[in-house]
Amino acid sequence: MRKNDSIVYKKAFKFSVRIVKLYRYLRDEKKEYTLAKQLLRSGTSIGANIREGLEGQSKKDFIAKLSISLKEAAETEYWLELLIASDILDRQKVTLMLEDISELIKMLTSILKTSKRNT
Repeated sequence: MRKNDSIVYKKAFKFSVRIVKLYRYLRDEKKEYTLAKQLLRSGTSIGANIREGLEGQSKKDFIAKLSISLKEAAETEYWLELLIASDILDRQKVTLMLEDISELIKMLTSILKTSKRNT
């Protein structure tokens, strides 16, 4: 599968762009540096690891990289929830991002189950 054909990669890339914009907002407007940096790292890592997996040398490499993407997606969801619970972000401001990360987690979980079953 090539990156241009991968729906999960395209979705993760678009999500990464939104994470970068949210990071800038948190840094510049909210003056929140530590949690913003954590969110930036995990949120952009999802697509990076999917891309790496798509370029992988083997099915095992693909599974390993997408497993990392799934972990990073779960971590990103955690940071978003923590920012809301800490009253740094308003839930309404990130509702679509929470929906997107939930969808990415479901997609990655499904891809991994199928890939492991076919190995």
